[in-house]
Amino acid sequence: MSSAPAGGVPHDEPAPDASSSVPASRSIAERWKMEGVPAQARLLLRAAAWLFSFLALVVMATDVHGRGGANDFSIYPEYNYCLGVSIIALLYATAQLLRDLHRLSSGRDLVAGRKVAAIVDFTGDQVVAYFLISGLSAAAPVTDYMRQGADNLFNDSAAAAISMAFFAFVAIGLSALVSGYSLSLEALV
Repeated sequence: MSSAPAGGVPHDEPAPDASSSVPASRSIAERWKMEGVPAQARLLLRAAAWLFSFLALVVMATDVHGRGGANDFSIYPEYNYCLGVSIIALLYATAQLLRDLHRLSSGRDLVAGRKVAAIVDFTGDQVVAYFLISGLSAAAPVTDYMRQGADNLFNDSAAAAISMAFFAFVAIGLSALVSGYSLSLEALV
């Protein structure tokens, strides 16, 4: 009698090494399929956050209608704060996108250790999401107040920039949820 199961492989042979690295010959598309839904979702959400942060930055920075006076975003500290937060979110999303693309193309992460990488992802997403919501919540009341007096292109541009910052917040916030899920899968012992 043989001790081999129905598949024909004996029980005493070592199992294939599941932790072996992905060969360099694999394409990005093959790695994309192997990474799973959380990694793909995180990459797409960070790309959306990058796009919305970039749009918020461009719209707010170009919100100068007239020379000085009330139609220049730079005289309002709330708008400057929203602009600064958009810059931080754009830099963070750029760094994370480059890191994710490097991981997909080479099979290795720039951050050593899966647990450390999961903590960096989760913490970074949380901090940037907080910055975004605080920046847009500081700028929204000013825009609302100014719209009561006059509804013009300056106010519309500020509202558009705030909306883009909100969409960036939603994307980073959802990325934080995915990062939290990935962190919960890691052994935190």
